[in-house]
Amino acid sequence: MKQGGFLRGFGYAASGIAAAVREERNLRFHLVTGCFVLYFSHFYAFTRAERLILVVLIAGVIALELINSAIERAVDKPDPEHDMTAGAAKDMAAGAVLAFSIGAAVCGAVLFWDLPTLRGILAYFLGAWYRIPVLAAALVGGYLFVFCYRKRGSGE
Repeated sequence: MKQGGFLRGFGYAASGIAAAVREERNLRFHLVTGCFVLYFSHFYAFTRAERLILVVLIAGVIALELINSAIERAVDKPDPEHDMTAGAAKDMAAGAVLAFSIGAAVCGAVLFWDLPTLRGILAYFLGAWYRIPVLAAALVGGYLFVFCYRKRGSGE
């Protein structure tokens, strides 16, 4: 295989991710959630291994969402003979995302549930007048990206 073909594969992958970001609300939700998880992780004295676990969990949820989206596209509008099989495949792929997301949320709850650190986060945001509006703006921006991005971007 030529080197150009190898590098071209990265372009195809980036194009697929960009298409999914434009078209898949759930992927945008997972991206925003992952960003907030990584941001708030800086308030914790996590070990390197705990930080790596967070990254792997976030990447796993995003990767599964991309696979789920690909499966949905591959089996959309099947012929009547394969309709039931296509629906089952789409449901199973969505179930994989859900199962991994639940596992990631449980891991996140175990890692992040530390009352002294949570109190410290609250104190941090209350400690300067501008921090709560900045956090609110980030939340609103995340909401708009998740729920309004495609509508605005596609002229709908």
